[in-house]
Amino acid sequence: MAVAFAAADTYVVVLALPEMMGATGIPIDQLQRAAPIVSGFLLGYVAMLPLIGRIADLRGRLPVLVAALVVFAAGSLVTALAYDLPSMVTGRFLQGVGGGGLVPATLALVADLYPVERRGVPLGIVSAVQELGSVIGPLFGALVISVADWRTIFLINLAVGLVLAAALRAARDTREAGAAGASPGDERSPGPPGRFDWGSPLLLLVTLGFGALVFVQPNELVTDITWGELFLPFAGDGRWLTPVGLVTIVAFLLFLVRSATASRPMLDLAGWARSSREADLRGALLLAVALGGVILAFATADPQVQVFSDRGLWYLAAAAVAAVAFVLHLRSAQAPLVPPGALRQRPAWGAILVSFFVGSALIAALIDIPIYARTTTYRTSQLMAALVLVRFLVALPIGAVVGGYLIRTRGAGPVTAVGMTMSATGFFLMSRWGIDSLEDPTSNIALVLCGFGFGLALAPVNAAVLAHTDAGVHGLASAMVVVARMVGMLVGISALTTIGLRRYYAEQDGLPTVTEVCGKAEMCQDFRDLQKLAGVAQEQTVFLGAAFCALAAAVVALVVFRGAATRAVAAHHAVRSLG
Repeated sequence: MAVAFAAADTYVVVLALPEMMGATGIPIDQLQRAAPIVSGFLLGYVAMLPLIGRIADLRGRLPVLVAALVVFAAGSLVTALAYDLPSMVTGRFLQGVGGGGLVPATLALVADLYPVERRGVPLGIVSAVQELGSVIGPLFGALVISVADWRTIFLINLAVGLVLAAALRAARDTREAGAAGASPGDERSPGPPGRFDWGSPLLLLVTLGFGALVFVQPNELVTDITWGELFLPFAGDGRWLTPVGLVTIVAFLLFLVRSATASRPMLDLAGWARSSREADLRGALLLAVALGGVILAFATADPQVQVFSDRGLWYLAAAAVAAVAFVLHLRSAQAPLVPPGALRQRPAWGAILVSFFVGSALIAALIDIPIYARTTTYRTSQLMAALVLVRFLVALPIGAVVGGYLIRTRGAGPVTAVGMTMSATGFFLMSRWGIDSLEDPTSNIALVLCGFGFGLALAPVNAAVLAHTDAGVHGLASAMVVVARMVGMLVGISALTTIGLRRYYAEQDGLPTVTEVCGKAEMCQDFRDLQKLAGVAQEQTVFLGAAFCALAAAVVALVVFRGAATRAVAAHHAVRSLG
């Protein structure tokens, strides 16, 4: 439930973005200035995943799940109260950290609770609900916006996040009290002795109360002769340099100090800091910089006009330097983020490679199917263009559950290869689409085939990496698979967009002039139709490139997953050999 809800939040800004831009003072015609609202979430989602996954291995799955939900709820609160772009990006970043942290911890928890031969279906269900977010998110956002303000979306996120965190906390306490033989991934020592520190919640309450006043600034108080002085800045015009802002800052700092020094604090800050150090915080930060550079280079660009953002090369240069530093750090650290040999088995590192190619193909469907629909059949309706993608997205989670079921009796390699071959076939059919293809019901065959194929591949990839890594690194391994897919999506859209744009420009160069077509210097419908054909040719090229990426994933899966122990038959033979 937590993964599904957090996944939906990844796409919830699709329809809410214009109103969110207005709340931060960004004009609707300057969409590029709102890119940090999206890239901030991606940065938190991807860059911090390896560290969170490793902490889940060291501290336990359920504590990390609870903490991730609390961070997600905090990010939702900050986003709901945001008054400018920096505060909104901060909230979205926290949402990304919390939402992203749920995925590896949940996958690792599945590995803890189920034997290898029975993991397929639950892994498929986790993958399915994660992908359902791309369907539920925009619909949830549209429903809320139709009856309330955009901020209501994130206030609902806040409430649901806290409820789910409380439910998981109760489940954890029950498990600790009643299950002395808990699995290794969930072992944890009892809390420190001493009385509960009631000062921490009081300081947190003061922080939240005064912080809300800083964000909201109620007009009745601001304009009051007496109370209004609390909102006057000591210097400049910053909200945090007011008496209300300083009270918030001081209360928050005292809360952190209390959390680090109390015997039984509300937030075990010392314990989390110790877990971060044990997980190799320095290495995680170097990897985060490397991943962040890649994300910012691609995610802040407009894929229809540029491959990188204006500062893309600088971001990539910083990412390369951080990546080299990270590799050198792994060789010298006593307890590195990625333990020596953690991913040494072929199916383990192979799953990361396959996930990269899956992501590079998947992004073409998520972005270019709606673009194609807008270019051709639904030029005046963004909603109808988005609904074309829904046909793909509905088939994907169904395929995820089916794929999880199939690997109980079939190998991960063949199931993944069949799925990605189906997706490649769907993309190839799309590459033959013309201007009016969406008006033909047979176009649904390509969409459903492609989505179902991607779904088939998700559970086998996760099952392979979990079956061929130690239980002590399941969280890290799951995080690396998710990171590889996200990086593949960013690199894939860059490469495919480059190829598509070259085809577009080539088609444009071959067009006759406006005067030759229309008989006058003014634009006419015949010339617009020729331009539309150039746009269709661009999308056809992107779909064809995605088909090759999907085929690459299929071939690699057959090679690297050969002999992967993910099915009941393999487990049965292993038992017989031991007997």
